[in-house]
Amino acid sequence: MKATAPRKELAEALAIAASAASARSPQAILQSIRIEATDSTVWLTGCDGEMWASASVAARVETPGAVCVQQRLLSDIVGALHEAPVELSLEGTSVVLRHGQSEWKLLAMPGEEFPPIPDVQDQAQLTMEMGTLKEAVDAVGFAVSDDASRAYLTGVLFHYDGQVLTMVATDTHRLAVNRIHREGIGSPLNAIVPEKAIRTIKSLPVAEADPISVRFDDTRLLVDVGNAKVVSQLLSGQYPNWERVVPQEFTRTWTIDRVELYENVKRAMILARDNANRIRFSGTGDKVVISARSDDRGEAKEEVGMISKNGDLDIAFNGRYIMDVLNSMPGDGIVAEMTEPSRPAVIRPTENGEDRFCVVMPMALG
Repeated sequence: MKATAPRKELAEALAIAASAASARSPQAILQSIRIEATDSTVWLTGCDGEMWASASVAARVETPGAVCVQQRLLSDIVGALHEAPVELSLEGTSVVLRHGQSEWKLLAMPGEEFPPIPDVQDQAQLTMEMGTLKEAVDAVGFAVSDDASRAYLTGVLFHYDGQVLTMVATDTHRLAVNRIHREGIGSPLNAIVPEKAIRTIKSLPVAEADPISVRFDDTRLLVDVGNAKVVSQLLSGQYPNWERVVPQEFTRTWTIDRVELYENVKRAMILARDNANRIRFSGTGDKVVISARSDDRGEAKEEVGMISKNGDLDIAFNGRYIMDVLNSMPGDGIVAEMTEPSRPAVIRPTENGEDRFCVVMPMALG
């Protein structure tokens, strides 16, 4: 194998492939990138055993072939180079990378040892603009769990009934929901997509206004945009009945400027970090007092105006969770719906709040 490619395009393709490679697998091949030179193209592929990401770059190919090299080392080297062509060639048991007067020899592994990209039977499909997909998953992605013991919570639920696409994520401390009312964008679907796959799909070279199709079978998904491809296992398990978690009644509402509230909570977090991120929200009249304390460093108090309905209430939340919710929501204002300090709150944007909201569990007032 011997091929030469532009540094910038090589780095962009490598970033997509590297997103699927494993950093901690005991199998060296899963920590590698497969480099395949064919005709006038070099394909770079990464895999962690459950997900494959592949991207191509136009290249001058002198000798076709395939080889694997350690992903982190290759990424570090290519990322440090200036803009000039990069030559990759298999010489004996090494891949030699040449760039101007620089030369690196990287340990090579056989290309045939790399796990092949599996086929995906096209049983269901969703098609929408890339910008719409990004916005939809960003609206809920912050609530995805990182608890590997409940793997089905480490992704986003995609449910489509032919008219409404509902996306849900929860880590059991908060629940984020986003609905898109759109007929004819695909087949009925109920699948849990890993968060890692979502990040890679969002990074694909597709313009915001261009359509992107996600194909599903019983166990995997496929996104193929021509010069890049993602195949991923879907998460197995029964997703919780999330609708039961959403409070159906509330007795108090606070309507608050979203950006102002975010900035107030952000400042209070300077001290709240010392106290499990606990921030107290005390509503009275037309204002909410936001307070945090640290046994070692002192106390903080902020104040934000509101429009309330029966709004006198003291309640505490994890400040980081509140910041995540506020940062994910559109528009100028939010509405918090509550009942009492021990019951969850629902936070919605002031517009289209039925289709985009987050349920947040409270903390003890302390």
